[in-house]
Amino acid sequence: MQIYADENMPLVHEFFSQLGEVTTFDGRKVTAAQLSQADILLVRSVTPIGPALLADNQQLRFVGTATIGTDHIDQAYLQRQNITFSAAPGCNAQSVVEYVLSSMWCLAERYQWQLTDKTVGIVGVGNIGGRLARALNALGIPVLLCDPIRAAQEPDFPHTDFTTLCQQADIVSLHTPMQKQGPNATWHLFNDATLASLKPQCALINASRGGVIDNQALLAAQQQHRRPLVLDVWEQEPDILQALLPYCDIATAHIAGHSVEGKARGTEMLYQRCCELLGVTPEIALAALLPRPAVEKLQISANFGLPDVQSVARMLYDVRRDDALLRQHLQQHGFDWLRKSYPARREYSALQLVGQALPAWLGQLGFNSQI
Repeated sequence: MQIYADENMPLVHEFFSQLGEVTTFDGRKVTAAQLSQADILLVRSVTPIGPALLADNQQLRFVGTATIGTDHIDQAYLQRQNITFSAAPGCNAQSVVEYVLSSMWCLAERYQWQLTDKTVGIVGVGNIGGRLARALNALGIPVLLCDPIRAAQEPDFPHTDFTTLCQQADIVSLHTPMQKQGPNATWHLFNDATLASLKPQCALINASRGGVIDNQALLAAQQQHRRPLVLDVWEQEPDILQALLPYCDIATAHIAGHSVEGKARGTEMLYQRCCELLGVTPEIALAALLPRPAVEKLQISANFGLPDVQSVARMLYDVRRDDALLRQHLQQHGFDWLRKSYPARREYSALQLVGQALPAWLGQLGFNSQI
């Protein structure tokens, strides 16, 4: 079995070596000739999968992307070729939520906000948006949810239409997939008109897909009236619109989901799907492969409350580190280097909180708590 995998996919040798020979490649530069002998192909979001890249391959059985997004995959083509496909929905949901929370705490400190007085509009309420909503509810922060697809399928879903959300939210966090056509298209969902419909000081956070915001329109709007802005994803990656950087409070290199757990969980999900396809019993679990965290356990007292969460969270992750990395190294090393060289970052679950009568909302935030 010939297994070809993106070189930036963590633990791919550890998971897949039992299934066959693993060969890694550069996801942005891989050619059709390189993949001609692949039986299993494992990619990330930087590799567009379709007839051009698979033209020389007559034996491919499985394509997997270790990401939640699938807009880089021509699924119709794979189906016509009888090639099984799988993504990794939810693999990095907790990581992205922690990125957004860190960003909100950073903005609150910079602009002297009380977050419980702000209304957060979440656009796209899937694995990530839903988890973020639960975390914000635990922190006592009001939320508005916008997801027309869920609203059509779930009569009890508390949907707020997009126009109303734009008018009422103080912070908008985007978690939609990229959909270029159809009634629920998200490409350039935020354009000249929709950006103008936001409250003047409404903060905008994009950790979904770069094309959900028209970056040129955003730059023009920011030059006219600057609003709080957090961008993790950009149009035309890796050749991002660098003129936007001075207008961002936080700017990062598409790393919101790049926790150790988030990236490795995607590899594990594809491994499990391949085992199912091949009729093989999975023998490897992620928990056994994760490195030991630098801080494993923290004792908290009965006085621990919501105001203290930010301090504990920042001990594990502070988004300002990643903002500084982008601004310092983008010119010399480039966008892809920042992603490939991303320093290890652990999720809240890596830290066990120990104490008496621990509040239940710690679990809603993703912490590992034990009485």
